[in-house]
Amino acid sequence: MGEKIVVAGGGAFGTGLAIVMSADQSADITLLMRNSERAADMQISRINKTRLPDVKVPDGLKITSDMSCVEEADILLSVVPTGAQIDFAKQVKPHLKKTTPFVICSKGFDKGSGGLMSRCVQDVLEDQDIAVLSGPGFASDIAKGLPTAMTLAAENLSLAQRLSAALSRLTFRLYGSDDLVGVQTGGALKNVLAIASGIVMGAGLGESARASVIARGLAELSRYISFMGGKSETASGLSGLGDLVLTATSTQSRNYRFGIELGKGVSSQNLVGPDKPLVEGANAAIAARALSNRENIILPITNSVADIIEGRLDVAQAIQELLARPLRQEQE
Repeated sequence: MGEKIVVAGGGAFGTGLAIVMSADQSADITLLMRNSERAADMQISRINKTRLPDVKVPDGLKITSDMSCVEEADILLSVVPTGAQIDFAKQVKPHLKKTTPFVICSKGFDKGSGGLMSRCVQDVLEDQDIAVLSGPGFASDIAKGLPTAMTLAAENLSLAQRLSAALSRLTFRLYGSDDLVGVQTGGALKNVLAIASGIVMGAGLGESARASVIARGLAELSRYISFMGGKSETASGLSGLGDLVLTATSTQSRNYRFGIELGKGVSSQNLVGPDKPLVEGANAAIAARALSNRENIILPITNSVADIIEGRLDVAQAIQELLARPLRQEQE
């Protein structure tokens, strides 16, 4: 048998990753779910009825809610929501072998500090190897075996390349990177820009305006990556431009759909909650605005999204303020 891989998280993306990992029949793949009843139902039905109902789960994929499955894992993919990553790291720490890399597969900043999740998780897991999986990939596409390319980042390039080789499949291609900071920052901020893109379309401003938001948003993303200590060129890669184009133009994106509703005038308070889809870009916008205000980073689109979400500005006011900004050189 090949390496033992545990995918923790029974949402759409976790299920999609577990399914595509199972394409290598020599690998030992387990999907770890929090809800025992859902895990038991999925074992029988071989379908994730609430998160990915249109794709059958392979018979060879193990499904469990028993945390002890992590004890023999060679690689752990943590696909829990960003806000749950720290708590999950605390829960799983007693079960992890010291040699098992912890791969973060959600996108966003820590809500409390606005910091990178890798640093928050590292504080919990101490000497454990930490990596991040990010880039343009919808769960349904991945699960159906449609060609997808993403980035696998770690501070140590050799670790990133080893994990990329271990997790890549025929239709799922991973590119290694040692820019752990830039890849995470791009993955988090592109969700904010996808909301902005949705707002433009929801407000009826047209596709030309959306293209402008994507292009100027990419400049903000590059600026923010550089400030955070990452490589500016990461912004033009899969975890930056690639992910931004996907999530800022497709209605499969929760953040884009959220933005469309905001653009139509729906209050953000009516779009978030326990029974609503998770929109990690909302928290990321507020965290990025706080840092940009404190450190004087120029992020006008990001700041406008945060203001709209918090009700400080309505869409019309935000657009008017953006259009009234002084003209600048494009490279600034």
